[in-house]
Amino acid sequence: MDHPPSDFASQLCFSHSVEFVKLASEEADIVNLGQGFPDFSPPEFAVEAFQHAVSGDFMLNQYTKAFGYPPLTKILASFFGKLLGQEIDPLKNVLVTVGAYGALFTAFQALVDEGDEVIIIEPFFDCYEPMTLMAGGRPVFVPLKPSPTQKGEPDSSSNWQLDPTELASKFTSRTKAFILNTPNNPLGKVFSREELELVASLCQQHDVVCITDEVYQWLVFDGFQHISIASLPGMWERTLTIGSAGKTFSVTGWKVGWVLGPDSLMKHLRTVHQNSIYHCPTQGQAAVAQSFEREQLHFGQPSSYFVQLPQYIQRCRDHMIQSLQSVGLRPVIPQGSYFLITDISDFKNKMPDLPGAADEPYDKRFVKWMIKNKGLVAIPVSIFCSVPHQKFFDHYIRFCFVKDESTLRAMDQKLQKWKAELTP
Repeated sequence: MDHPPSDFASQLCFSHSVEFVKLASEEADIVNLGQGFPDFSPPEFAVEAFQHAVSGDFMLNQYTKAFGYPPLTKILASFFGKLLGQEIDPLKNVLVTVGAYGALFTAFQALVDEGDEVIIIEPFFDCYEPMTLMAGGRPVFVPLKPSPTQKGEPDSSSNWQLDPTELASKFTSRTKAFILNTPNNPLGKVFSREELELVASLCQQHDVVCITDEVYQWLVFDGFQHISIASLPGMWERTLTIGSAGKTFSVTGWKVGWVLGPDSLMKHLRTVHQNSIYHCPTQGQAAVAQSFEREQLHFGQPSSYFVQLPQYIQRCRDHMIQSLQSVGLRPVIPQGSYFLITDISDFKNKMPDLPGAADEPYDKRFVKWMIKNKGLVAIPVSIFCSVPHQKFFDHYIRFCFVKDESTLRAMDQKLQKWKAELTP
């Protein structure tokens, strides 16, 4: 199979958020609200589970089963089987991967062939496009579009929707896969049942596989409900559901992810996994297994981490929204995930000529200016879009609000200084 050259793929990846993280590291006294990771402690039970995995059974220092540590595949099958309404076989329907990132890469490599079309919703998590290209596929983009809001009312991620006619037009005889991300990064949109039913209908009509990235499924706010598309009638057979212990238990450095799906698809992922990384670190898997066993006992109760975490994070989100609004930024209120985007149109009108290359999207220039002059790091939303469509999204930037109170207070200090500079 002829694939794009590796240097092309690496250039494509590096041009994304890495550039802005690197830029931030070169400045002093910076508040990093760009990268998506918590800067607070994971739950005690998860840390204790990892400590136990390291200091307990010495055989956890050795290989385990290539496709997943058996107690972990067993609890994932049990836990998600109830949520998806499926009898999940731990050996045939579960694969443990190096984070959700590894799950995505394995899925693309296993299922996408030269010339296959892959439908990606814009704005999208920035690895979907390069992973499609590295597998030899052709990305096909369909944008979420905001509905008009009443003057003075804040925008909401639920106002951003797919046009059903436009979406249907993207499916062709060459379409192999549809990439769904709910809750969505960077927008924080939680797709409704009606929206998922539309996607499911088109996937079934055109015999398309749905790869659904659901790493933020427990981080849903304002009474919204996360629905897995695999739970809809006729979708289990054509869906790969991807999850992440990093986002589930606030341990992004553990890099434990998983894929759930029918054996007819999973057998191809197992082939790629077996002939690439082969095996994921045993102790991290043991800790995640123990953490899920704990959560299964507390599920739905006030003591559940999956209840407590979104309550805390919603308060962080509300804090950030209020603070950003104080300097004239206009956040789009997210219903889920780690992130919100904010409209910088007013600044684009007032400061249109920020330094940068002539063809550089405005949001990239604005973020570089904000890092250098205001000490705040965000990520430009245009990097989450295909190049031809970047101009439609270049007046938004993304912030991560999954941060400790001390980080949010440091943000407040930066924003108050900025506000004072704006006051005549």
